[in-house]
Amino acid sequence: MASHNSNLDLIPDAYSSRARPAVFGQRVAVSAAHPLAAAAALEVVAQGGGAADATIAAQAVISVVAPEAGGLGGDAFFLVRKGNGDITAINAAGRSASACCSAVADDGTSVTVPGVVAGWGELSARFGNVPLGTALAPAIRIAQAGFMVRPETLRALAAQKPRLVRGGAQQWPFFDARPSETVHLPLLAKTLAAVGRFGADWFYEGSLGNSIVDAVVQHGGVLSQSDMAKHASVVTEPLSLSWRGLRIHVQPPMSQGVLLLMALAGFDQLELSSLERDHAAIELAKATFAFRDEVSQGDALLAKPLTVNLDRASERTGPRSYLHTAGVAAADGDGVIVSSLISVFDDFGSAIYVRDGDFVLNNRAAGFTNAPNDYRSGVLPIHTLAPILVDTGSACFALATPGADGQVQTLLQILIGLAVEGLDLPSAIDRARWRCEDGRLLVEAGYPAAEQFAARKHQVIHVAAGDTRFGAVVCAGLAENRPFACSDWRRETWSLAG
Repeated sequence: MASHNSNLDLIPDAYSSRARPAVFGQRVAVSAAHPLAAAAALEVVAQGGGAADATIAAQAVISVVAPEAGGLGGDAFFLVRKGNGDITAINAAGRSASACCSAVADDGTSVTVPGVVAGWGELSARFGNVPLGTALAPAIRIAQAGFMVRPETLRALAAQKPRLVRGGAQQWPFFDARPSETVHLPLLAKTLAAVGRFGADWFYEGSLGNSIVDAVVQHGGVLSQSDMAKHASVVTEPLSLSWRGLRIHVQPPMSQGVLLLMALAGFDQLELSSLERDHAAIELAKATFAFRDEVSQGDALLAKPLTVNLDRASERTGPRSYLHTAGVAAADGDGVIVSSLISVFDDFGSAIYVRDGDFVLNNRAAGFTNAPNDYRSGVLPIHTLAPILVDTGSACFALATPGADGQVQTLLQILIGLAVEGLDLPSAIDRARWRCEDGRLLVEAGYPAAEQFAARKHQVIHVAAGDTRFGAVVCAGLAENRPFACSDWRRETWSLAG
């Protein structure tokens, strides 16, 4: 078993590093899904904010510039580690409508109560150093002043245009956006300003909450004002596992983060040669997803046996082939570390547009599958969002990545790289990846074990390096009591420190 005896092993000298290096700060370090989000986080810290405020600032900017991935109509999950080591899990997801409908379709029936705004309020109240309005100020300014539309947003707009038309988004400033165009979102700026001024409850209990309900009902859903008014985040403890000298903390149900702990526990039950590790990890990932509908059992699933054939690929279909979401990780000089993800589920979620607030609503009810995760009224579907915290004993850091069912797989590969293969953190994030979905095995260009996958009868699909399906890791933490951050080279992830 490899181990890291010092923080120098975990985070090497950044000078002339090919892998995107770690950056160190005195007050804060942040890694986010967009450079403007990372910059907003530092701006808020300069005004007295800490890691929690930085996380809110970054997520709010993502809600402005990347609405296909996250926004006020969606959800968020947070793991927060205080300076004394205590860890809190905030599940800022919303429940299905309390009134029953026969089934979930690609319409208003797919919308659950948007949870992210309540999550910001909870995070700010418990761990923030500045008022919520201060944390939201950079996003308000960017929405008002305008910003250049991202190529990824344009791609998503082109693909989702029929759904956006159906969802009433023709008047959304994004709707007819062109390459390199500057988009202004004054209504969204106004919405964010009201949240900052009046608090998160305003979003749910006032006129905007009624507008959200009206938009859902107009598109076939049954969400009610009562559903909005009674919404609250779930605040609890994480699920945790000691593994190979690391302490891994994951989001509890209804996040599927426990599947990562299952795969790690299963890995330790196998005697593996170096040539068998990758194949075993793939098969463990597929085996854990057979229990996905049962994640409400929490860490009781760790006792479930996972069967793996080390000689050849199984015929399990495993994880599913979709992906979205955006990550933010932050750490500050007071010892607070936040691991988080924000999402509207599919690109633009349900594509139902709330004109009064200038955002689209999630379609998280599409996450309901089979019993016990079958569609019911007033419940949380199982969530793909699975941020984690990792404690090495001498350092602690947050890891999160987009990629839906790929999240668990990407994090599994990074943890094996760190604890088994002895890689440093930037190298573990940098190297090529695999992803299994719907019975196929996607292999990123440059992966050294691609030939052995085919020899073990995996259905290998060779994919270009940097393909969206391999995720985009954000990472921030504390080493030697100093905040650090590092980020993936994939997508638009960026790290800053101050």
